Amino acid sequence: MKKLLTLLFITSILISACGAGETPTAAVEPSATQGGGKTPTVAPAVETASRLNVKEEALNGLEITVWTPWYDVEQSLFESLVRQFNTENEWGIKVAVQSQVSFAGLYESVTASLPTTEKPDMVIALPEHAQEWFANGVVTDLTDYVDDPKYGIDSLDIPIAFWEQDTAGDARVGVPAQRTAQVLLWNETWANELGFDSAPETPEDFREQACGARASLLKDDSAQNDALGGWLVDTEPMTAYSWMLAFGGGVLEEGNYRFLAPGNMDAFKYLRELSETSCAWQGSETGPFTPFTSREALFITVGLGSLPNASRAFASAASTDKWTVIPFPGEDGGVLAVYGSSYVILDSTDEEQLAAWLFARWLLDSEQDARWVEVTHLFPLRSSTLDLLGDYERNRPQWKQAVDLIPLGQMQPQLGSWRTVKIMLGDGFRHMYRVNVSSGQVAAILAQMESMAKDLSE
Repeated sequence: MKKLLTLLFITSILISACGAGETPTAAVEPSATQGGGKTPTVAPAVETASRLNVKEEALNGLEITVWTPWYDVEQSLFESLVRQFNTENEWGIKVAVQSQVSFAGLYESVTASLPTTEKPDMVIALPEHAQEWFANGVVTDLTDYVDDPKYGIDSLDIPIAFWEQDTAGDARVGVPAQRTAQVLLWNETWANELGFDSAPETPEDFREQACGARASLLKDDSAQNDALGGWLVDTEPMTAYSWMLAFGGGVLEEGNYRFLAPGNMDAFKYLRELSETSCAWQGSETGPFTPFTSREALFITVGLGSLPNASRAFASAASTDKWTVIPFPGEDGGVLAVYGSSYVILDSTDEEQLAAWLFARWLLDSEQDARWVEVTHLFPLRSSTLDLLGDYERNRPQWKQAVDLIPLGQMQPQLGSWRTVKIMLGDGFRHMYRVNVSSGQVAAILAQMESMAKDLSE
């Protein structure tokens, strides 16, 4: 027993000595001067093994092709990232990039290339495109890559609404490349002068403020602005989708398209009533920012990437009004419908698929993610990226307000047919305003949308 206590005492001293400095990373054999009679040697560090069954040396000099939907600033940044990766990556992988100019052009080009040997290894595509290609058996399931002990990724650092968009059942058909949303902009200074001390949290709050803004313009000396003041109507598909979600609706029910649903009817009726009472208006020829800065619209709707345009508009107008980013107000809280492109890897050899994955994983690193934010002004894909964006965040408070809304994010339908159904939704929403459908007739519009959606999904 005495020997055991002595041994434990000595052991505790040794452990304490190790803890006082850096944790040892390798074991050292005793040297001859220490009485061991051996030359000092360092035990090799244990390297985590990959489960992907690809020899690392097979990647050296391997070239993969990536197709993009961009042509301007985004393409320029992506090409600079490709050059950096080609120079710095430890595996010797080479990436060749080709622009297809637009998402529509990329979809058509990739689809045409799939039966050929000329198809790319990776594409930056919309998730609905990836869903269709996956259903046709030509997209690599990335589950094993994401979970690989050596080459995997920490998905917990990526907001769930961003990450889960690219799943099909238990399979992963892509990983996020960009994420954005339609958001509402609210002129806080003007609202405060009208007697509203906080942003609208419910549809009724939104109606009250929009109608209050319109009423204030009725009191001035100009008759030309009597129908202005409230929400400047925006008929983008994701705006329509956001309002549907805000009222507890959507476009799916048990995996099938359903437009003629109570929440959707409430949303469309509400929006048409805003127009019928002149608390919402349309027809700005100058775009949304001029009426917003000149107090002709208390609310406008824009894509996240357009926030710098709003800042410039206020500066050009020499307006000191404070404006704020808010979600779409719903009965159960605010709503943010998230969308954007994804990195999609097409089936090829094990080596080419791993090379493409390593490039996609590198693009998702916080350093590269931060560069994307600074150029595109979209959402950071990783929570940790915010640590690199302190100056950007401080200089762009409205962007930070949008980032704070990410926990409200909801996804689009995870269906290949959403590619065309989304366009139909926008067309139907615009038609409702173009022909001034009355609030009592919105059910007929939704019924027609539902019928068309089912036809498009067959």
